[in-house]
Amino acid sequence: MKICYNLAMDKSKGVAMSNKELLINEIEQVPEPIIDEVLGFLRFLKKEVARENMDAAIASESSLKKDWVRLEEDEAWQFL
Repeated sequence: MKICYNLAMDKSKGVAMSNKELLINEIEQVPEPIIDEVLGFLRFLKKEVARENMDAAIASESSLKKDWVRLEEDEAWQFL
């Protein structure tokens, strides 16, 4: 998942705003039930990003393990 902070025009104000600013602006204009749904969806997306990052770390562990468990690596990092 890619999160970007592009600038976009807020047509109602005629100024450039980041996506975050536009989202906040939209949230301020909707009723509480919609905010509850948006909040739930945002939390879901954050969990998905965390899960994807963990999956990538686990997948790379086996390929990196051969470099981690070497005498040369232990010697290189012994002073830290």
